[in-house]
Amino acid sequence: MADTMGQSPDRSASATRNSSAALSVLVLALAPQIFELFWSFSTIFGANGRNPLQVLASHGIALISAVGSIGATTKTPVASDALLALIYSYPLLAVAVLTLFIKPKAPQDYFGGVVLIAVALFALWASSDLQGMRGFSFGAGTAPRMFGILLLVLGVAITLMGLLTDGPAFVHYAWRGPLFVVLSILVFAVAIRPLGLVVSAFITFLVSALGTPETRWTETIIVGIALTVFCSLLFPYALGLPMQLWPRFLVQ
Repeated sequence: MADTMGQSPDRSASATRNSSAALSVLVLALAPQIFELFWSFSTIFGANGRNPLQVLASHGIALISAVGSIGATTKTPVASDALLALIYSYPLLAVAVLTLFIKPKAPQDYFGGVVLIAVALFALWASSDLQGMRGFSFGAGTAPRMFGILLLVLGVAITLMGLLTDGPAFVHYAWRGPLFVVLSILVFAVAIRPLGLVVSAFITFLVSALGTPETRWTETIIVGIALTVFCSLLFPYALGLPMQLWPRFLVQ
């Protein structure tokens, strides 16, 4: 059927892979904005920061109008959201468009290089408000920018190698473990202030336990309770850290 329609199965599969790969790079390009959007939901529980509507409006305007602020960078300071779009998102959006129309010869190297580029661009954005290097004067941002530029050059080189030279294809990646470990860290960061150390530590442990299908929940709950008790004694009492133990509504 595909042959009679003038499209071979291999070509169709290749187009699907290119679309999926380009979508992955697109998500990577918007990852900081997406992360802040999810983080902003913690304001519902009393955390400080911008609410979800403010985050959407600010980043949406920045992504659309950041180009217009390029000429104003030497006269007036550019907002952080606009700098994020200029330094981080726009270059990766260009890589996403490129990925849609090309087929790398070494996909593993190509996308590994893209990730290194993303890390380098994010580091350059994060250090953009620090004092840099002017003449022989060094500042707090000198080292991050130097390492960021070196990492960016390395990432571009690896990406070009993956694009032009033959190399390994993708191997199967077990995403479940890293996903739930990262998710557990985010849950702890959001829950620690409104829910306290006891509840947030126990929930964090349960979320991280979802990272493997071999979890036995009876043993997991017992170990989670033991670790929660240990953390509750270690941080506030043994180390003397001013950490709230119980949920805010119970303390108040």
